[in-house]
This record gives sequence, structure tokens and C-alpha cells, in this order.
Amino acid sequence: MHELSIAFDICRITEEHVGAGDLAGVLEVGVEVGMNAGIEIDSLEFCLEALLGAPPFGRGVPKIERLQGDELRVTYVEVDDGGS
Repeated sequence: MHELSIAFDICRITEEHVGAGDLAGVLEVGVEVGMNAGIEIDSLEFCLEALLGAPPFGRGVPKIERLQGDELRVTYVEVDDGGS
């Protein structure tokens, strides 16, 4: 199941983007996945839900957009900024 390693990589990219100290504030991670990317999208979503819902994250959820083609990219990270 290489989807788990892909999910770990997406979490690593998220950490690089927001910083280790702000991971608990991650609310949503946007991912585009092509239907021909060789990825079982439902498995990837399951893995991301498990990782983003546990420490050091805690309340993040994946938002996966299915596309034609073979793309795989993190498109955005939504972070709770405390209302500022």
C-alpha cells in the first residue's frame, strides 16, 4: 500500500509549509490526484484522514480533488490563525 507513504509525504510537505509548531492548527489540506496517477484515491484519503486527525495534527481533514491525467500535488493548506 504505497498510498500510506504518499500520505506521509503530503504530511511532510504540510509541515514544511506551516512549520512544526503550527501543525495542530491545520484544518484542511487540499490535494489534486489524477485518475491515472496510479494511486487508489480512496485509500489515500483514508490514510490522510488517519494522519491528519492524530497528533501532531489533530483536526485536519483532506480535501481531495479528482482530476483527469496523472497529477498529484498539494494545492493548499488551511490553518486556523486564531481569528486574526
